[in-house]
Amino acid sequence: MSNALVVIPTYNEIENIEPLLRDIILLQRDFDILVVDDNSPDGTSAQVEQLIKEYPDNIFLLKRTSKLGLGTAYIAGFKWALKRHYDFIFEMDADFSHNPKDLLRLYSACENENCDMVIGSRYVTGVNVVNWPMNRVLLSWGASRYVRWITGMKIDDTTAGFICYRRHVLEAINLDTIKFVGYAFQIEMKFKTYLSKFKIKEVPVIFTDRTKGTSKMSKGIISEAIFGVLAMKLKSIFKILDI
Repeated sequence: MSNALVVIPTYNEIENIEPLLRDIILLQRDFDILVVDDNSPDGTSAQVEQLIKEYPDNIFLLKRTSKLGLGTAYIAGFKWALKRHYDFIFEMDADFSHNPKDLLRLYSACENENCDMVIGSRYVTGVNVVNWPMNRVLLSWGASRYVRWITGMKIDDTTAGFICYRRHVLEAINLDTIKFVGYAFQIEMKFKTYLSKFKIKEVPVIFTDRTKGTSKMSKGIISEAIFGVLAMKLKSIFKILDI
């Protein structure tokens, strides 16, 4: 058993999941993998089950009954990891937008530089995004600047979803109080980590937009992030934000 677990939420990722898991398994360092699948109708979970037969000690599957949101998928994965005593827990997308090789860099920064949260950052050294149209780049970069301004966090990529946590961070945050279910979940987790005064580091990565499958972004997710961040900051000011 590895001391590091990569949590990967999936919904209709049949085209990406097998090559992604094989790439992670073949890395120079051992990582265990937990796929949290929201009852994908395309057979994603069945594909994972086939891979589990090959790698029963490294690949695991948590099947959920319906599409319940990115945030709740990660919370379920985090709780699964904590029960099994992993020391390093990662968030990672299933669509190859995050390069599996960068798991090694995030792990190294967390372990060797004594960090509590390490973020694979698109914006810490400029704009490192490939295959996005300019309007989406501006939306994403602008959202991160907006969140940084509202919250006061000294983080350049506040909406990043490629992260390594030490287990004590997830133990310190009351996961049952996390409110956001969409991409704003990423902001809430960083904000609560920041308020708890954990050591946070950004590692530059190149984000490459998916070439297979479809994006899960929606207007509702964007609205949650814009207005939810304001509410979250106000609650922190008045000391009514649960951490």
